[in-house]
Formats: sequence, C-alpha cells, structure tokens
Amino acid sequence: MRFNEKELVCLSRQPSEMAAELGMRGPKKGDVVKRRLVKLVVNFLFYFRTDEEEPIGALLLEQCHVEREDSQTFSIAFLDEAERKYLFECDSEEQCKEWMDSIIKASYEFMRKNLIFYRTEIHRLTGKDPLEQYGISDETRFQVNSGSQLMTRDTSSL
Repeated sequence: MRFNEKELVCLSRQPSEMAAELGMRGPKKGDVVKRRLVKLVVNFLFYFRTDEEEPIGALLLEQCHVEREDSQTFSIAFLDEAERKYLFECDSEEQCKEWMDSIIKASYEFMRKNLIFYRTEIHRLTGKDPLEQYGISDETRFQVNSGSQLMTRDTSSL
C-alpha cells in the first residue's frame, strides 16, 4: 500500500481514541517484547519508542483479526499474512478488553456494517432512507451484500 510518510506522522499527532504504554512484540522470529507508546488514531495503530515523538511504525487496522492470547495479552494478525502476529501486553484484563474492543470498532468495515445496520433499522421503523437526503443512498459501499449478514453491536463474546 502506498502512503505519504509526512501525512502519517501528522495523523499520528492527532488526538487519539486510546493511548497507553503497552508491551509489544513484532511479527519477526526472535522479536522480543518491548515497551511502546501505542496510539489508536482513526483506523491506524501507531507505535512509538517511549522517549520519541515520531512513530516507528503504524498498522492499518483493516482486514485484520484481533484475538485474546491470555487475560492481559492480545494479538493482531492480518488476513493476508495470518502467521505474522503483533502481540500486545496490557497492564490489566480490563485494559486488554478495552484495547481489543476499540481496535475492532476502528476498522472501516465495522463502521460500514454498523451504518448499514442502522440504515436498515431506521428504514424499517420510519419507512424512509436516512441516506437519501445526502444523495448517497445508491452507492454500492452502503448496500448490503447478498449472502452477508449485518454485524450486531454485541461484542460481549470477545
């Protein structure tokens, strides 16, 4: 994927949905857990050395799987490289759950599915399409794909 490094650095400085120092291990064999400042900004997870202002890396949280490894640890793996996992160690079980929930909800696909779900519910209740007033009701990205189900908001099973 192409990206503009200066724009990513600028994005990393924006207010974050979450930020904390977490233990982090990269996907390479032999990587060890290091303390990193981790910031969730929109659908990017930036990570920094704890004493530096510029990120040393960023994960685009699209087409990834977030999985609990143990009570205080979770991992992120990308669908096209499932064997490469990024591991994150939290300070508590509660912090781990908060990070997992926030990362899952940060993806474009999660937001799109929620928009479709609420659009369908509003249409069912009112008989009106809430997107029609914006002139985007016929756009493909806001349509329910045949064969796919809408995501519910229940994330208690995480």
